[in-house]
Amino acid sequence: MKFPNETKPYRSARNRLLRAETALRRQVEKVAALRRKLPAGGKVPQDYVFEEGDPPRAVKLSELFGERNTVVAYSFMYGPKMEKACPMCTSMLDGLNGSAQHIAQCANLVVIAKSPIARVLEYARSRGWSNLRLLSSAGNRYNADYFGESAAGAQLPMLNVFVRRKGAIRHFYGTELLFAKTDPGQNNRHVDALWPLWNLLDFTPEGRGKDWYPKLQY
Repeated sequence: MKFPNETKPYRSARNRLLRAETALRRQVEKVAALRRKLPAGGKVPQDYVFEEGDPPRAVKLSELFGERNTVVAYSFMYGPKMEKACPMCTSMLDGLNGSAQHIAQCANLVVIAKSPIARVLEYARSRGWSNLRLLSSAGNRYNADYFGESAAGAQLPMLNVFVRRKGAIRHFYGTELLFAKTDPGQNNRHVDALWPLWNLLDFTPEGRGKDWYPKLQY
């Protein structure tokens, strides 16, 4: 390839980068394959009962599967003691709201917050989230059991995947990078793969920056 008026030093550097990008793509595919080969994890300790909808109604974890055998559950940092929702979670969910209908063709996506369902739905309306299935875990131990909150009750942005196999519901995957040691100058980046914001900024000369983070309003 050659773009208009590009220089030889640019093309040389770009070719080196292309080889690195190719290697990265192969590594991403290898990691995805390893993830898919994970055996099913532990059985869920209980059939958690969540609340959803207006008026509120109870829904069990087992009922979230429907005709699918996979449920992807994101723990949204919006607890009852939080004055405002997490800006980072909000940014990611803004994007997922647009992708939710596509995701639903392969897996069931749910967003779980600790606040009462009425508060969660009010916030969702303010953001225009019309495609996300929103649940409240205010009345169960889901957040505590699956690392959606710390032992002290602080909310955490965990993503978990559950599978239904032979009638049993098991944990399959959790974004444990959230808790892994990071390299200097990096954050945990445990859900970057599903967050268009950071991936797009990585294409720019400024990158994602060191100190910039999404806000609730601009």
